[in-house]
Amino acid sequence: MMTSGTGDRSAFTLVEILLALALVGLLSWIFIGGSTALLSSKAPSPDEQFWKVCASARKQALEGQRSVILSYDPKVRSFILSDGGAPRAVPVQGPDDLVIDFHPPPSEGSSSTLIGGTLVETEPMAFVTFYSDGTCTPFRAQFRSGGGAHLLSIDPWTCAPILASPDGTT
Repeated sequence: MMTSGTGDRSAFTLVEILLALALVGLLSWIFIGGSTALLSSKAPSPDEQFWKVCASARKQALEGQRSVILSYDPKVRSFILSDGGAPRAVPVQGPDDLVIDFHPPPSEGSSSTLIGGTLVETEPMAFVTFYSDGTCTPFRAQFRSGGGAHLLSIDPWTCAPILASPDGTT
């Protein structure tokens, strides 16, 4: 607080203080919101991309009232959707050594091999089919990268993931 030559004291008014606080709040809201969006915009995982392609194939089959074939082409690293017309490629982002295979559901005679401590399915299916009634071929998707592998089980009635029970069975 300063005193002028006339003896008047000068100070900030309540309006000026509130305006400064509002401006600081607005700027912090903009910067925090922008940085959160920047941090959360990471590339989707191969699993997330797979589920998105499955939903797209099922939707295409339901709306077009025709079967849609889904395959994976490792040379171009893309899922291929084909409904009898021109095939559509959906690129997959992920590690350079990513391999995606489709396998039949587990059975007594399923063929799997233990490689480097990881159980890997050895007899893949060339493609899976999504039907016009909303169902799909019973299958599992295997993702291999960096020496590790994991399987996703798909419910043929809903084309959604089958969740494992706590004891490890599906």
